[in-house]
Amino acid sequence: MSSSATSPLAPPSGAASRRSRTVVIALCWALVFIDGIDTFIYGSALPHMLGSHALGLTDATAGDIGSYTTFGMLIGTILSGTASNWVGRRGTVFVSVAVFTVATVGCGLAQSATVFGFFRLVCGFGLGALLPIAISYGMEFTTGTRKALATGVIMTAHQTGGAVAPLLALWLIDDFGWRSAFLVGAVPALVFLPLALKMLPESPTNLLTRGRCAEAQRAADAYGLTLPEPKGHLTDKLESLKALFRGRQWTTTLCFWLTSFAGLLLVYGVGQWLPKIMGDLGYDTGDSLLFSTCLNVGGIVGMLVAGRLADLVGPRRIVIIWFALTAVFVYLMGAHMVVWLLYVVVFFAGLLLFSGQTMVYATVGSHHAEEDRPTALSWVSGMGRFGAVFGPWMGGQLLAAGHADLGFTMFSTAAVFGAVMMALAAGTIKAGWSRGSADRLAVPTGG
Repeated sequence: MSSSATSPLAPPSGAASRRSRTVVIALCWALVFIDGIDTFIYGSALPHMLGSHALGLTDATAGDIGSYTTFGMLIGTILSGTASNWVGRRGTVFVSVAVFTVATVGCGLAQSATVFGFFRLVCGFGLGALLPIAISYGMEFTTGTRKALATGVIMTAHQTGGAVAPLLALWLIDDFGWRSAFLVGAVPALVFLPLALKMLPESPTNLLTRGRCAEAQRAADAYGLTLPEPKGHLTDKLESLKALFRGRQWTTTLCFWLTSFAGLLLVYGVGQWLPKIMGDLGYDTGDSLLFSTCLNVGGIVGMLVAGRLADLVGPRRIVIIWFALTAVFVYLMGAHMVVWLLYVVVFFAGLLLFSGQTMVYATVGSHHAEEDRPTALSWVSGMGRFGAVFGPWMGGQLLAAGHADLGFTMFSTAAVFGAVMMALAAGTIKAGWSRGSADRLAVPTGG
């Protein structure tokens, strides 16, 4: 497919193409930022909701609602990759953002725990659907060997949203009540969603997969991208799913899924319960909420550090090292120490914890070809959501039983498990059990 045969326009200059790709990355960043706010706003508002007995919440029911959210994420994440093969990545992005924005407003207006839990379930569906598609956009619209860094950059938005959420709670809740945090948290979508509707392009590879070859080539030319070679299987919408299990690939796929299970158990378990656990351990409310901000600021730094290192030495190595170190720092978070030192420990735990899971996505994305990537990412994230369901539930049960001191020990154990699973995945690949579908891609996969 030559560009001259399909497009009457000359491709833009290299600088113009880079600017166009940067706009795509920036739009994905903005949408994932909103995702981060709406994901973490519940955990930030939760101490006040529990303290004021809002909606009749208890530790146990609050943990259940957190699990409803992550169960919704599980369904949304699994469906989004396959759905995007049918209707396009662009449309999937818009629907997902609209769904979680409306549901977040619903949370702010809910008059009972049942209605609140329903809206968090729906919110989770939209939140989960967005992330794998946004990561796919980032990897596709990044040329050269910086795809892991692009993944990290986009996921800094999620942690930025996570850092902003507790600040919103501190700013709003005392004066305006817990509902205001959810209502204000939905406002950024009113700005960024129309902007994305106007400026976000469809994925060239997705167009190719759907048989729209001429449009795909024009889009690739406009953004300075190279399309994958056309194959007969591109019109088979389920081929990307089959690629996860072909031959002995299922062993690597299973190890990836179990690593993601551990990573998302950590992300959502620690993310939701950190303020409450710290409060139960004797720290005041202000410090408990600011620990969450510190955790997410560490996550922002970690995304950039891990992404750059992963492009140099391979994301698999980074995942193994990061998860092992996460186990150490998360365990230390439960130790009694002076507050300033605890802030340092929390910062490094966040630096390692969030970016470790993000590099799981980078590993899977680099292991599969462009046309298979959204499905592979949606399933690894979706299977990991079982950990995201279990983590908040486990935290709620420990707190309800008066065992807040065991929370960080359990989360630390999950980090060790994640490191072991990624090491096993690396072993299956080295043994030749899994060649992946992206051997031709110029992205290091590490050892």
